[in-house]
Amino acid sequence: MPPEAGVSAFAHLNIQGVPLRLEYQWVGVIDAPPPVVVFLHEGLGSVALWKDFPERLCRAAGLRGLVFSRQGYGRSTPRPNDERWPVDFMQRQAWDVLPALFAQLGIERPWLFGHSDGGSIALLYAVRFPVSGLVVVAPHIMVEDVSVASIAQARAAYVQGALRERLARFHDDVDSAFWGWNDAWLDPAFRAWDIRAHLPSIAAPLLAIQGADDDYGTLEQINGIARLAPQTRLLVLPDCGHSPHRDQAGRLIEEAARFMTGPTRSH
Repeated sequence: MPPEAGVSAFAHLNIQGVPLRLEYQWVGVIDAPPPVVVFLHEGLGSVALWKDFPERLCRAAGLRGLVFSRQGYGRSTPRPNDERWPVDFMQRQAWDVLPALFAQLGIERPWLFGHSDGGSIALLYAVRFPVSGLVVVAPHIMVEDVSVASIAQARAAYVQGALRERLARFHDDVDSAFWGWNDAWLDPAFRAWDIRAHLPSIAAPLLAIQGADDDYGTLEQINGIARLAPQTRLLVLPDCGHSPHRDQAGRLIEEAARFMTGPTRSH
């Protein structure tokens, strides 16, 4: 039986010889039948940084959800100080870590709800493994100039401004979280990261959402998904930035819950 909703627990994994402790919580309707909705956070996210959004979405959809912090984030195993994430760090999360976590927690054919880097990880997982469907919010499928510029601005805000203090509330080791993400994205080698060739392999129902005012990517990110996976439904939210679950939570919950419980839902 899963732990009580909203109570942190820890999964202990061994990924290619590296032991990991991953923080997770169950949310939503705990006794709901499968599928489970798995929430995949952004590049600076964690269980705590989602706040109550996963609970609200799962309640609206009548589903059970899983929220967890990837390595380096929240209360999970921090990134070693001298370790830099490789260019394919999102592929490794999707193809190595997620299958091990799901096997330990007994999750099969989940719904994946991913934001930003988490949206990219959701897409990559669905390339190789069965899912009931995907909701990806502000995902990345390739690197754009606007993304790199905004991430460079985030570095300045972290070093010179108040961003470090704000993020420290959500991560046991805030430098692990920030520099793992920021160094990876600003590595010149990362400019070649591109997952578009994988996307035609996704057959599951897919809702791709982006804010019209997203400063971390253009609408080509979700338009590109729709061209390569034609079952994709697109939704552009006006007056919305990179984080619709904060900027327009009510609309996002309404749209995502309808999509997950409608005729596209897999049983």
